[in-house]
Amino acid sequence: MRDALKENLREYGLVLALIVIMVFFQVMTNGILFLPVNLTNVVLQNSYIIVMALGMLLVIVAGHIDLSVGSVAGFVGAVAAVLMVDYGWNPLLAAAACIAVGAVIGGAQGYFIAYMKIPSFIVTLAGMLVFKGLLLALLGGRSVGPFPTEFQLLSAGFIPDLIGRWTIVAPTLNASGNPIPNTGIALHSTTMVIGVLVVALMFYLATRTRRAQERHGHETEPFGLFLVKNAIMAVIIMFLMYKFASYRGLPNVLIVMGLLTALFVFITKRMTFGRRIFAMGGNIKAAALSGIKTERLTFYVFVIMGMLAALAGLIYAARLNQATPKAGAGMELDVIAAVFVGGASAMGGVGEVAGAVIGAFIMGVMNNGMGIMGINIDWQQVIKGLVLLGAVAFDLYNKKKA
Repeated sequence: MRDALKENLREYGLVLALIVIMVFFQVMTNGILFLPVNLTNVVLQNSYIIVMALGMLLVIVAGHIDLSVGSVAGFVGAVAAVLMVDYGWNPLLAAAACIAVGAVIGGAQGYFIAYMKIPSFIVTLAGMLVFKGLLLALLGGRSVGPFPTEFQLLSAGFIPDLIGRWTIVAPTLNASGNPIPNTGIALHSTTMVIGVLVVALMFYLATRTRRAQERHGHETEPFGLFLVKNAIMAVIIMFLMYKFASYRGLPNVLIVMGLLTALFVFITKRMTFGRRIFAMGGNIKAAALSGIKTERLTFYVFVIMGMLAALAGLIYAARLNQATPKAGAGMELDVIAAVFVGGASAMGGVGEVAGAVIGAFIMGVMNNGMGIMGINIDWQQVIKGLVLLGAVAFDLYNKKKA
């Protein structure tokens, strides 16, 4: 039991850290952090960071870095604005074209890194400058917007309630017998149903994995600990679903993030492509000798990063409802910080999709909480820098201890 507890503390340390940080800011902000509208804002404000963190995880695991993602996101958002506002393109067609532009940008950078052997730091630093300049040139110092309503739904929309709201607390009536606004609790029922399905799927997958381990003779954790661990995760999920359901339901962008996260978990855990990225990041020479085409793999990793940076740029532009010359500034730092805080190794070869997502939420909750508390932006940067440094130092300490 003691060994199992230690193993689970290492595995779920980030989740515990996120819970501790959220409880801390809940207390320090007098309960504002857990308000449904604020939790929704945390998701909307950090959605584009999480999307790029998924791609950055692959880049860092592969042993590289990408400093251009913020500029690429800003540039692609500007391209989308010009296509839809200035030329009247259909939003879906414009979005597809922008994702293709991101893939081309990622492929171009990946070519220089993989086949011309230029260090990724240099190539993407040049890309950061190039696309920041192209962004300014394309917009000409102006902001372009607003976008069509359909496009805004990418970042500002919520899933429809297909069942109807569940009233669990009736609103208070005034002297005339009319309901007083903002009293009572009516839940977005579709969100609650999705929460129940997610919890059921989580228990099913965890049970199937445990049975497979037992069938193959692998050591498993005590059954009581297994139940408690999954029950705690279920309570957390349903609590968050309740909060979202108390407001307007799940944001569209959260569904996009969830699907992308599930896809990247599948890629890294189940696909040969993902395993080869980890092998290449751990030891590129050994990977090449084992038959892995490391150049082509690196090229594909940067193509994926470019596509996700483009998607993040679309989400960010949709949230602002315009493309601005300053879009994307500093995003790359938040993305890289999220991946390292999430447990990825600066040496490559180590990282988890869930860790990158949780790391992004840790940084997002810190930003939100410090903003509510009125902490100056300069001190916010200091605190975020110290958190990043501490996360990398902790990773190196664990490597030496091992």
